[in-house]
Amino acid sequence: MVLGLRIAGLLVDVLERRIVPAELTVSEGVIVDRQPRDSSEVPPVYILPGFVDAHVHVESSLLPPPEFARLAVVHGTVATVSDPHEIANVLGIEGVRYMLRTARMAPFVFWFGAPSCVPATRFETAGAELTVEAIRTLFEEGVPYLSEMMNFPGVLARDPEVMAKLELARVYGRPIDGHAPGLRGEEARRYAAAGITTDHECFSLEEALDKVAAGMKILIREGSAARNFDTLHPLLRLHPEQCMFCTDDLHPDSLVVGHINRLVQRAVEAGYDLFDVLRAACLHPVRHYGIPLGLLRQGDPADFIVVENLREFPVLATYIRGQCVAQEGRSYLPHYEVEAVNCFARRLLRESDFRVPECGEYVWVIEAYDGQLVTGKARFPAPVRDGELVAVPEQDLLKLVVVNRYMVAPPAIAFVRGFGLRRGAIASSVAHDSHNVIAVGASDAELCRAVSAIMQCEGGLAVAEDERVEVLPLPIAGLMSPEDGYTVARKYAMLDASAKGLGSPLRAPFMTLSFMALLVIPTLKLSDRGLFDGESFCFTELCIGGDGA
Repeated sequence: MVLGLRIAGLLVDVLERRIVPAELTVSEGVIVDRQPRDSSEVPPVYILPGFVDAHVHVESSLLPPPEFARLAVVHGTVATVSDPHEIANVLGIEGVRYMLRTARMAPFVFWFGAPSCVPATRFETAGAELTVEAIRTLFEEGVPYLSEMMNFPGVLARDPEVMAKLELARVYGRPIDGHAPGLRGEEARRYAAAGITTDHECFSLEEALDKVAAGMKILIREGSAARNFDTLHPLLRLHPEQCMFCTDDLHPDSLVVGHINRLVQRAVEAGYDLFDVLRAACLHPVRHYGIPLGLLRQGDPADFIVVENLREFPVLATYIRGQCVAQEGRSYLPHYEVEAVNCFARRLLRESDFRVPECGEYVWVIEAYDGQLVTGKARFPAPVRDGELVAVPEQDLLKLVVVNRYMVAPPAIAFVRGFGLRRGAIASSVAHDSHNVIAVGASDAELCRAVSAIMQCEGGLAVAEDERVEVLPLPIAGLMSPEDGYTVARKYAMLDASAKGLGSPLRAPFMTLSFMALLVIPTLKLSDRGLFDGESFCFTELCIGGDGA
């Protein structure tokens, strides 16, 4: 703890919307004095509240909480509103507790929620579920909000279990996060009326405006796969008080480069009011979620950053509770050793497991889009060779497979376009929501090698090309690595480059792959139990007849 710290500069007061020369005195982690100074008496640097990521799955960084913090503080991030939904799908309430426990190792504010959508479902196999009673237990243990309500059809249909979770949050006075891609008009109003206060899934400005009109706050997202800043940034002019910034899912190579500071920089470059931008990045999440962060007032916790200018926002130093945790691109947080917890049924796979007999004149094909979680649905002539359905990489028609990681079961197999692999395969045990093993490839043999590598490691990412296989093991729930974060980032970047070397034009092939099993986002996805139509919310056959039926 730093005692008697004094720091002077141009203080950016986001509450009063002004910049004043001042000197702060910090003692025992608290700002005990804030005195005005003449501009000639302070250095030409800016002191402002730290940045907050208003919605992120820490697990998507492939790092446990203390290692995520170690990388994030370099960019001026002091807190995250974190949904431990991913590990909860694998390990249930004990997974949430693991995140809470390891988060306490680092001087960083992780504001973890209670995952609302970890159900036992007939549509996919998960490692666990979180019942209404489990969520009650988490609230009793102090978890401060209900994480994203992804089951928006259940909200609209007033599903009893969904409504019970929402009512529980209301009784405990917990904010409720939303997740309702494409929902507009009266349906958006009904969704918000159920007590849901935010949404980070808007993929059109019109959709966002409908949700603002319904009383919701919009999180402008820029992650490794889903990127909505270019579409949604006009909200900073139209409804600045309803905006926050988030990344949702950020892979480690991206986190090394930047975080919320990049959204702040882009918004200011686009000409938006400085204080509207900073309030979205610093103030609104603190107020909405009740995060115990300082805002540069006397008596506040000493959580702030020092930046060189208010254009690019180069971070000179980051302070949390008065402790300097990063300075000029270097993190002062140590690498913490964390335990590895997991739930994985390792099994042997053969190339024949990925074969599909000819079954119709046409097949339904998932269409993946760069930078989007939504997918399309297309009909394609059945690619048949020697009586079997095969990938046709020269037409960007690849096999997509999901293999159950929790029990022995046949792989689910479909076809996908948009990944662009000309050869090889990539596989991952990061596959929202249930985190079974997912892979896409140009041949059955390479699919088998990539998936088998993941099985051998009991979780990870893999790239297979001919006989060669590269792997990044993820032994913590099949989602995270216990290694040094910068090492993980470097290894991930190498795998990402290898995937792109196979022909993929996607900015984040592994991240895009991880969402091909996310059934709650339309249109067509694949679970371990089969091809799923997110619009009709039911399974559909892979093969169809010549009339499209």
